[in-house]
Formats: sequence, C-alpha cells, structure tokens
Amino acid sequence: MTHLTIEPSILYVGTPVALLSTENDDGTINLAPMSSAWALGDVVVLGLGVSGQTAHNLQRRPGLVINFPEPSQWQAVERLAGLTGRDPVPEHKRARFRFEREKFNAAGLTAIGSELVGPPRVAECPLQFEATAVQSHFDADGNFLIVQAKVLRVHADDRVVIPGTSYVDPAAWSPLIYNFRHYFGLGPELGESFRTETPRVVTA
Repeated sequence: MTHLTIEPSILYVGTPVALLSTENDDGTINLAPMSSAWALGDVVVLGLGVSGQTAHNLQRRPGLVINFPEPSQWQAVERLAGLTGRDPVPEHKRARFRFEREKFNAAGLTAIGSELVGPPRVAECPLQFEATAVQSHFDADGNFLIVQAKVLRVHADDRVVIPGTSYVDPAAWSPLIYNFRHYFGLGPELGESFRTETPRVVTA
C-alpha cells in the first residue's frame, strides 16, 4: 500500500444522505438534502451551511424531520441538489443554484403529516426521525452551523423492521450513501459487530 499526500476539495468519505424538512418564515416547508449527519444516542448532529434556508429555519423554529432515502431514490435527492429555499439566492450560490419554494413537488416526493413536530415527513423515505433542535453553534471557521437535534419519534417502513420488534433489520435497510459527490448503496454484508442486537442465525 502506497499513500499519497492529497488535498481533496471535500471530505465526504461515504456518509448517509438525509432530507431535512423544516418550516419557513411564511409557514411553507423547506426540504433540503444533506450528508453531514451522525447519531449520538437519541441525538443526531447535523452540519449545515450557514447561508442555507435550513440553518435559517432551525435558528427560529426548532422542529424538523430527518428523512433517510434509500439508494433507488437518489434521483429525487439530486433534483433537490441545485435548489435553494433562500430568496434572494445568496451571492455565492447564484451561478449554480436557483430558488424554489415548492421543494416536494420539484423532487417528486410526497409530504405526510408528522405527529410531534410541525414540518411534514417524506412519505417515500423508509426511515423518518421527528426531532427538535436543542443546541446549535458555528464551526471553527464560521462556515457551518452545527445543530444537535434530539429525536422524538422514529417512523420505519415495516419492510425494514424485524417483525414484532423495534429493531431495524440491517439486511433489509440500505441507506443512500454520498461518497465524494457520487451516490452509492450498501454492498453485501461483511459481518457483524459483537455489540449487535440482531445477530444472524448461522446454519451448518
């Protein structure tokens, strides 16, 4: 193995894609793709561009839904990628982004009501986390807003749940992965952690 010293423009080494639904100032809904999210217990840490509509909304109204699409939905995610809910569009985005208020329609996705927060869920996403932003601060360079969102309720497509349990079946669920600005799904299972609560039954 030979290692090179490189200077990549981004560091998305392979992270799940999420669609965040939040409420705009006028009561309409913003839907934005992102891939800087990770969980600590029942808190999901989100990294959001400071100038984006999602960051703007969460600093004013903490309710949100973190929707996780599956690999087959990458084109819907990409239809959102060049859109922004900011009007006017921030100067640094104007060359590549356009304003769009009706994000669900633009992506071809369906909004369904949430139970504990105002913003809707994305019906087509197999996993949906209703959450509330409980803490936020800027990153070291001031370019991103780091939001800690406490998950209040989890909705899961019954196809990815182990029957009779609250466990997501890792063999049935596959997140959409953002890997250096390309979309991927998961490959075959390689093994399991000693901490798994859903061990596979091995037969001779």
